[in-house]
Amino acid sequence: MGEKVEADGFALSDRQKYRRKLQQCLAVLGRLLAEKRFDRPKNLMGLEIELNLAGSDGMPRMMNGEVLERIASGDFQTELGMFNLEVNIAPHRLEGRVLDQLAEELRAGLGYAHRKADEVDAGIVMIGILPTLTQDDTVSANLSDVGRYTLLNEQMVAARGEDFALDIEGVERLTCRSASITPEAACTSVQLHLQVTPARFADVWNAAQAIASVQVALGANAPFLFGRELWRESRPPLFLQATDVRPPELAAQGVRPRTWFGERWIDSAYDLFAENLRYFPPLLPICDDEDPLRTLDEGGVPDLAELTLHNGTVYRWNRPVYEVADGVPHLRVENRVLPAGPTVTDVIANAAFYYGLVRALADDTRPVWKRLPFDAAAANFETACRHGIDAELRWPRPGRGTGITTVPAVKLVRDELLPLAAAGLDAWQVEPADRDFYLGVIEERCKLRVNGASWQVDTYHRARDEGLGREAALAATTRRYSELMHRGEPVHTWPTGLPAPGGGGPA
Repeated sequence: MGEKVEADGFALSDRQKYRRKLQQCLAVLGRLLAEKRFDRPKNLMGLEIELNLAGSDGMPRMMNGEVLERIASGDFQTELGMFNLEVNIAPHRLEGRVLDQLAEELRAGLGYAHRKADEVDAGIVMIGILPTLTQDDTVSANLSDVGRYTLLNEQMVAARGEDFALDIEGVERLTCRSASITPEAACTSVQLHLQVTPARFADVWNAAQAIASVQVALGANAPFLFGRELWRESRPPLFLQATDVRPPELAAQGVRPRTWFGERWIDSAYDLFAENLRYFPPLLPICDDEDPLRTLDEGGVPDLAELTLHNGTVYRWNRPVYEVADGVPHLRVENRVLPAGPTVTDVIANAAFYYGLVRALADDTRPVWKRLPFDAAAANFETACRHGIDAELRWPRPGRGTGITTVPAVKLVRDELLPLAAAGLDAWQVEPADRDFYLGVIEERCKLRVNGASWQVDTYHRARDEGLGREAALAATTRRYSELMHRGEPVHTWPTGLPAPGGGGPA
């Protein structure tokens, strides 16, 4: 939801006009696809990371406005909560030394931003959910001072008509209510973009959906929320419930939530945009002056502003993106599955695994989505969120056989998916040294069964065993995580537990 939006209120006529514009936009998208007006393949990828601000005590800081002024870089911008930032990396061609180049750019940018933020004791932490965040931190007063967030919050609250209810049962259970969507700001993620041609879009999206569970199992990094230990990756259930504008009666009728895994494999990007219009009422009925049909008839390329805005209020884990660059439209698959962190090396390793595996699966003559029921992919996603690196997933039997088997995620990755990811990176013509280094990080995580979530949980419980109370243990875990994150070694190498007094690091 990065578009600038402004409105003082909406009348019934605004919603009627917006619906008409949405249908026009969808019709124009269909014509653009039929007329093959989209950009040629450029092998472009992009990266966004949402970040938390926390002080030397490990507690959140509501200071993103002041921190952004100090950073003074267009690469950084606000996110939903005052304790959030987002960094955007310019698109890169997926080839050669791109992985090391991305890592270098991220280290430089995040290092500079952290130094500026640290001047006001609001350092940057890459983590799925900040363990020290409390319900009192996620109130509407702590929404970022940006019009689009205020407006989105107002419209979602009005659509729901009552408080948002959070009820997540994992290792422990969390139940609470919120008068705003601010708890969603607790979720900080990595978004991986891949520009694709219309002909390739469905294969790439289907592949991304099929492996979403594997991504979560390997990369889980959000086991705590509001002081409770929940799922190994608690972002998805939190995001779903914190943005759920359905009152209980509509949920009971099977109305789809706006945070949505989906319900079927697709044949075209058009399918997803059409579903978004069919199933989800507009939240921000703001109309652009452009007449998309006239623009197209006159030989121009329409921005489809209404469709883009509406698309940004439907929170798919793999989202379709339409955009115009240099006068030419293109499509992207935006992968939103992964949590932020733990380190730059881990983020790039996750990206390498994703881009390589998606390429290999999309090229496969026996696509996995032809052999794996969609319901199984959705169930796998929830299983991976609950259990992280210890998840067992349903997956087609290897080789030329048929049928589905249950396999530990780490075994599936090491035996079958890592070789595919390597082949996919070769197809992208990524430098073999980069391929081997970053996929080696994934392999070591699997061998040791360690990721961000498992490290956080182990460190927290050791702190409790040493006599710290719940809040003190979470704060100590956060401080230690932040220290090791900024050292930069991948999480599978991190020592578990807190350093001994006088050991040279925060305790």
